[in-house]
Amino acid sequence: MAEAIDAWRDLVESKKAFAHIALVAPDGTPRVTPVWIDYLNGKVLMNTAKGRVKANQLKPGSPVAISITDPDNPYRYVQIRGKVTGMTEEGASAHIDKMAKKYLGQDKYPFAKPGEVRVLYEIEPASVSGTNP
Repeated sequence: MAEAIDAWRDLVESKKAFAHIALVAPDGTPRVTPVWIDYLNGKVLMNTAKGRVKANQLKPGSPVAISITDPDNPYRYVQIRGKVTGMTEEGASAHIDKMAKKYLGQDKYPFAKPGEVRVLYEIEPASVSGTNP
């Protein structure tokens, strides 16, 4: 699936492009949240704090959809559908610092709360589509 994302690789790897992740809530309704994203080894990476709604709902096997619009061209976007294939606390704090550098230009994530535990999710793309005018 990694080759399917090539046309939009800049949106997931290097551009400061905000993503919206859709997941299914326990009552079956959809939930959409803006997130920072990363891409490594064919997987989309997303980070959140333990105890937040996303962390309470996302588990390995959870279906998700991600929509990313190019900040330089709002008619260019990609949709990635797949499922969570991994979640870990290991390396999650370092990863959120990496995302703070990408999205905020800061070396450390400035919004951490005392005692906060970060969780890093891997999402395996099953389908990739969008427009690339």
